[in-house]
Amino acid sequence: MAIASLDLTKEFPRSPREAVGGYVIAGRMLDKCRAVVAGTNGEYHFDCPLDNMFLSFVEIAADDFKEFVATGADDAAVVEWIQANAKKRPTAEIVQWNNDLRDMRLSSMPIELQEFLEGYIPENIPAGKIVRVWFDVYDIEEGRL
Repeated sequence: MAIASLDLTKEFPRSPREAVGGYVIAGRMLDKCRAVVAGTNGEYHFDCPLDNMFLSFVEIAADDFKEFVATGADDAAVVEWIQANAKKRPTAEIVQWNNDLRDMRLSSMPIELQEFLEGYIPENIPAGKIVRVWFDVYDIEEGRL
């Protein structure tokens, strides 16, 4: 089955803030996964540390997710699949997880990511743009902020 994929060499994946199936990160991860399957991922990677935050929270293996996405499933089918395969959690726990990520300051991240971003931000974020939270890095770099 043909897979509907973004060409990430020409356009950006969704913002990590954009929730899919009730989870932040999920839409961006789905866009990157589809592009990897289609060979149009460019510099983007599926199963990266950001994706792994989501996959760990929902307790889904990256290979299982990729295998399902490779069937050509649309967003609605992927949402159904996530809901059927994710660890069942109370809505309040999911909301808290989403908000923790939306509001994650760089100083709250593991030191390895802080060190990486210390060099990445000045090289990739335009001068004068202020990174207040982690997701700002993606949205500034990709022109959403």
